[in-house]
Amino acid sequence: MTKILSVQASARAAGSFSRRLSADLVDTLRAVYGDAEITEREATAALPLIDEHWLSANWTPKADRTVEQAKALALSEQLVTELKEADILVVGAPIYNFSIPGSLKAWIDLVCRAGETFRYTDAGPEGLLSGKKAYIVVTSGGVPVDSVVDFATPHLRQVLNFIGIDDVEIVAADGLVNSEDESLAKANEAIRRIADKETASAKNAFAA
Repeated sequence: MTKILSVQASARAAGSFSRRLSADLVDTLRAVYGDAEITEREATAALPLIDEHWLSANWTPKADRTVEQAKALALSEQLVTELKEADILVVGAPIYNFSIPGSLKAWIDLVCRAGETFRYTDAGPEGLLSGKKAYIVVTSGGVPVDSVVDFATPHLRQVLNFIGIDDVEIVAADGLVNSEDESLAKANEAIRRIADKETASAKNAFAA
């Protein structure tokens, strides 16, 4: 069974383009993988910022952690498990002030953990979550995606690559303020291409 994790970070519960397009993409993937299991992770639901207590617990060997330290890491453990179990990751990422929302950064800080999603080696850091596919749905009012003033998209690519997810595809809807229809049409076309590609991939896997 294909497992899909959808992480959403828009501060808008209604009327959010990143949420709408992410939902369309998840529905598309669900149609391709009829038995897909969907996990919805709301990054805006008061994810805590890491603090000194969290860092101390994180760097304490698991067998040596106190009850309080285990509690401090409980949510992080859940988020890491969701990510480890997912075959496909969908991230809804509106651009706020040229970068990602603080809630999405909080999610990143809670899942990027040495020994869990990456490890240090003599050759440098090594991601531990290889073999996954990620789709990042990036929306913006005016910042062109992958332009010199877009600090969201490159950051998300880097983070995912860092933890071993190097198969990353962007679904972009930028310039929504001045060209909403054109921007959404571009994003919807990207989702259609993803449907075609995922369908072909699923058929090849079945044939094999």
